[in-house]
Amino acid sequence: MPKEPRAWQRMLSGRRLDLLDPTPVDIEVEDIAHGLAFVARWNGQTRGDYAYSVAEHSLLVEEIYGRLVKDPPVKWRLAALLHDAPEYVIGDMISPVKAAVGPGYGALDAKLSAAIHIRFGLPAQVPKSVKQQIKRADRISAWLEAVQIAGFTEAEANRFFGRPRPELIAGLEIRLRPPLEVRRAYLARHRDLLAHLGA
Repeated sequence: MPKEPRAWQRMLSGRRLDLLDPTPVDIEVEDIAHGLAFVARWNGQTRGDYAYSVAEHSLLVEEIYGRLVKDPPVKWRLAALLHDAPEYVIGDMISPVKAAVGPGYGALDAKLSAAIHIRFGLPAQVPKSVKQQIKRADRISAWLEAVQIAGFTEAEANRFFGRPRPELIAGLEIRLRPPLEVRRAYLARHRDLLAHLGA
């Protein structure tokens, strides 16, 4: 009998996360923050002395979501912060690669998202309307990233991501920081949102 391929990854916390059947008890925010702080957006093709990490992107998306939706519930702000959390183990793939890989990537992402949401007191499936708003914040973030650090002209970014309303991006500047600094910022924001989740 051929040996089954290993489908789990040992995390720095000591947890063993089964990628094919993830459970909430094996999810730790420290693992998420650490992993995302070292995963580069745009396949690393960005200007600057540090990679622009998924953790930094997640912080920006959560901030934009807070501008996009008037007084959103804390739980949906937390969902915005965690919108790319599965990438701490499956990495960040640019959209053309996701399209080439096919539906398997999306299924894996959905399973991990559900386990992560349950772990932090969110419903396994975020309501469609909320998911669409977070996706909109994500596209606004992508526009900013494209123009500020990924070498796109504004015309190119407008074509691929849509031009955001000026008030949604006013004063926002992409920050490139060392991974450990970004990890601390992600953990601090996560703690703050969790502390207000029941308020």
